[in-house]
Amino acid sequence: MVKLLVSDVTWVVLLTFMLTASEGFQLQGPSGPLAAQLGGSVLLPCAAESPLPLEELEVEWRRADSGALLHLFQEGEERPESQDHVYAGRVHFFTEEFARGNYSIMLHNVTMQDVGDYTCKVFTNVESENIIVEVYLEFLLVRGGGVVFAHAADEVVLNCSVDSHIPADKLEEVTWRRKDLTLVLLYQDGEVVSDASDPKYQVRAQLFSEDIHKGDFSLKLKDVRTEDKGEYICTAHSGDLSANTTVVLRALGKITSLKHTSHTCMHTY
Repeated sequence: MVKLLVSDVTWVVLLTFMLTASEGFQLQGPSGPLAAQLGGSVLLPCAAESPLPLEELEVEWRRADSGALLHLFQEGEERPESQDHVYAGRVHFFTEEFARGNYSIMLHNVTMQDVGDYTCKVFTNVESENIIVEVYLEFLLVRGGGVVFAHAADEVVLNCSVDSHIPADKLEEVTWRRKDLTLVLLYQDGEVVSDASDPKYQVRAQLFSEDIHKGDFSLKLKDVRTEDKGEYICTAHSGDLSANTTVVLRALGKITSLKHTSHTCMHTY
């Protein structure tokens, strides 16, 4: 019979502890912040390098700032009753993926309030790990539109404002076109491309350059002509995002408002 000394027993216990500790797990998340769109869905990744025993697994997703619970997996099942009311019905796990170590969630119907950091925390009987996932909002809104009136030879302003997560002067492209797609004005890569406009608008169509940084892409049209009446479409592009608004120039010669001398005193109907 082999007899172990006290020192040998201590070493065996220590070695067992070291081996157990070395079996710990790590979580993997996205390589950077995640872009989400208003009203859309976004996947928040969280996965272990190797699957963890389901019988001792607990997974929780929370807001990092408020601690609000997005979703919880505990004792072998989802716990939707534990969700914060803000996320109820909007978050789900891919439980069929748990056997592969995938603890990601899908967040639906994204709102402005969903921007921020989220914590994925995974527990086993012996340890826990967590990662932080950041979500930012990718959006592009174009406002303006309406109807404006002008006399021939007037100067008129067609309103268009762009709101985005991208600074206005960094937008990929903003265009003004007639309904028949005639290019009235092109703003691209931070500047107006004058020679891209249809010849009849090259001198007469301008932006208010001092207001572009505020997202104001209103069009000033000089020396209005009878043939200018019709629909004008202001469209902003940013990556896969695109949005537009339409302004109608009409009733030439039937003025019902003051002469337009600047875009701050314009009257629309």
